[in-house]
Amino acid sequence: MDSAARIVSSMQSAANSLSLKVPGSEAVRDIIGLSLEHAINILIPGISPADNQQLSDAYSQHYRYHDQSPTPLYPGVEQSLQSLNSKGYLLAVATGKGRAGIDRVFTQTGLGPLFIASRGADETKSKPDPLMLKQILEQTGVSAQQALMIGDTSYDLEMAQRIAMPSIAVSYGMHALEKLRSYQPILEVDKFQQIETWLDRQMEKKCE
Repeated sequence: MDSAARIVSSMQSAANSLSLKVPGSEAVRDIIGLSLEHAINILIPGISPADNQQLSDAYSQHYRYHDQSPTPLYPGVEQSLQSLNSKGYLLAVATGKGRAGIDRVFTQTGLGPLFIASRGADETKSKPDPLMLKQILEQTGVSAQQALMIGDTSYDLEMAQRIAMPSIAVSYGMHALEKLRSYQPILEVDKFQQIETWLDRQMEKKCE
């Protein structure tokens, strides 16, 4: 989902409402994917735990109720997810969102039934710690080598690299490809549909 504008606006509005230093847009984009607590500690070094919690609460209020910036699915995502699910791929979500945010997005998009597992940052350790991936693998019975982490941030690809899980870098998201390439993804894509095309080719090669 293209939620960057809403995340940036909500974080800046929340900081301003509490008379805290308002972070720049690029600084906010850079921490997208982390747990909210961890992200705030990076954005405002030295912030007290109490102020961190206040800012977290204010951000959530702005994001959920006040900010009306659209958060559309990227083109082709819904169709590709449905197609991959129909082909028997096990789909999961590993995200910096909390459980309430995951459930809200699943409901809003109607995509929840396509995913066999999901982990949020308030249920496990924040990215780039790979614990959420390990938990998903344990739940699904899939090995790291049989899985793929698809991500648009360095935090996504780093946590995959730390457990030797192959990864795919998405060029149109939060972090630039130059930053993602340092984690040696096996594929770079400019459109989500390219992932399914690549997977189909891998299956064809196995059948040859």
